[in-house]
Amino acid sequence: MKKAIVLTCATFLGLGSTALLADDDVRMDEANTLIEQGSIKKFDELNDKALSVQPGTITDTDLDKHYGRYIYQVEIKDAQGQEWDVDLDASNGEVLEHKQDD
Repeated sequence: MKKAIVLTCATFLGLGSTALLADDDVRMDEANTLIEQGSIKKFDELNDKALSVQPGTITDTDLDKHYGRYIYQVEIKDAQGQEWDVDLDASNGEVLEHKQDD
């Protein structure tokens, strides 16, 4: 019985730590260091890429780390007022997702 409880607790702790590693906001000072190191592209380059995929006005941006990968998330409002989400790999500018916001 003790083994089952210990195993269950270990499983939940493991799942919790995986969730912590799965999605972390990157602070601005960290982002600047990553840009200086060449680990991620400059924000204006990423913004230009997002706008080339979805023309409009950028309303919000966010840099997160998902499973060890830096993802730059851009919210764009088009000329008709529709909101769009464009997710880019911050290291190379690859478009990972382009979808209409719900």
